[in-house]
Amino acid sequence: MYRNRLIIKELRTHVPFTATGTLSGVLIVLVMIGMNTPSSVSSTLFWVMHPSHVLLSALVTTAMYRLHGGRGIWNILLIGYVGSIGIATLSDCIIPFIGEWLLDMPNRGLHFGFIEKWWLVNPLALAGICVGAWRPHTKFFHAGHVLVSTWASLFHITMAMGGTPGPLVIVAIAGFLFLAVWIPCCTSDIVFPLLFEKTVTSIKKEKEN
Repeated sequence: MYRNRLIIKELRTHVPFTATGTLSGVLIVLVMIGMNTPSSVSSTLFWVMHPSHVLLSALVTTAMYRLHGGRGIWNILLIGYVGSIGIATLSDCIIPFIGEWLLDMPNRGLHFGFIEKWWLVNPLALAGICVGAWRPHTKFFHAGHVLVSTWASLFHITMAMGGTPGPLVIVAIAGFLFLAVWIPCCTSDIVFPLLFEKTVTSIKKEKEN
């Protein structure tokens, strides 16, 4: 029961911050439109942000699991890897692609970073797991994770635009950005590790770290 209350509280708490990240994404879209930025720039930025998202996600997911009593090398590796690669792929690639498809964007495509750039994404996930297990801190890294996730999702969408979107499309992009970040990121950083930990310790323990 306490675990469920904690998860609901964390999801609710992260709504304003996710909204702020979404606003930053909309501002970036407007700047890119104003500068007539080519899609190649979006592609480059996506392949910077997505691996960075995986790194931060692995770090925060593992740290959250450790802070709440998680133990065992194989458990840590499994939860850190699935919680980062799986959720980051959902957040940065699958949900944005659904948005691109629904908005009928001309250059839409689905990218799986852990396959397309396995040599970059997978080692970063393992590095994040190691750091999160060794130094389990979450506050700063979770904030960075949410922003980087927003931008990764954004650049996946801007790769697909192929033109100047209208106001309604920009509003729709904002909606997909919010969904792509809020639910997956909170699932990765909070819900997923707490589902597997043995006992949920006081939230005070995390604040003291």
